[in-house]
Amino acid sequence: MARVFQVTIDKNRCKGCGLCPNACPKQVIAMSKEINDKGYFYAHVVDLPACIGCRFCAFMCPDVAISIAQEDAA
Repeated sequence: MARVFQVTIDKNRCKGCGLCPNACPKQVIAMSKEINDKGYFYAHVVDLPACIGCRFCAFMCPDVAISIAQEDAA
């Protein structure tokens, strides 16, 4: 069975530090050109199928704005 990962980023917790895109080995995350409620350019998912579930982005996030969930695909 293939493993599929769901990356969830709480855009309003993100302060736009840019650590998560730099930590991602597969460039799944990038910084948005839009701003959140706090006035920051927030991180968002740009290539979800490329995610390998390493969770480096979540470990690097100082705001705990990123969560990764594993789903089993048929």
